[in-house]
Amino acid sequence: MSQVPPELARVERACRELTDAGQEITFPAVAAHASIGRATLYRRPELRAVVEEHRAHARDAHTLSGLATQVAQLREALQAVAANVTRHEEELRRLRRRHR
Repeated sequence: MSQVPPELARVERACRELTDAGQEITFPAVAAHASIGRATLYRRPELRAVVEEHRAHARDAHTLSGLATQVAQLREALQAVAANVTRHEEELRRLRRRHR
């Protein structure tokens, strides 16, 4: 398994903690909370993407269309999990039949 770069983990954690505290997700706030330079957040695309994703999520979380989108995404994720469970159950049945 690949390991998450420490800066990326710090930015993710800072965004989650700011959200949990009800604070706005801004580049200066994330930079201060993660102890990372603001310029670094802007310059590194993977860090900037995390901040922008959290900002968009926070902004959309309180609109009806944003909530509908989240419900649809959760439904899709749940269906994927259910399909995985079904596949694993079928595989277990095949293995049990084979070992009888």
